Amino acid sequence: MEQSKNRLLIDVREPDEYKSGFIPGAKNIPLSQLEKRIGEIPKDRDVLLYCHSGMRSKSAARILSKQGYTRLAHLQGGVSSWKGKLSRR
Repeated sequence: MEQSKNRLLIDVREPDEYKSGFIPGAKNIPLSQLEKRIGEIPKDRDVLLYCHSGMRSKSAARILSKQGYTRLAHLQGGVSSWKGKLSRR
C-alpha cells in the first residue's frame, strides 16, 4: 500500500462503523451504496478496499472487477487485522 502513489483507499463498511475508526486517508463508500456510487472510483488508480473482516471488501472487489476495474486489492482480515493507527470522526 505504501508503494502506490496513485491509490484510492476505500472503506466499504457502513457509516457508523467507519466513524468508530478508519484507516487514515480512507474514503467511505459502503458496500450497500457501491453500485450507485461507482462513478466516484476512477479506473486508472490502484483501488484498495477494506471492511471489518474482509468479506465485504472481497464482495466489493468482485463487483468492481465485473465493471472493468483491474487495479484492485483488499485487506485480508479487514480493519480488525490492521496494525497501523486509526482515525476517528
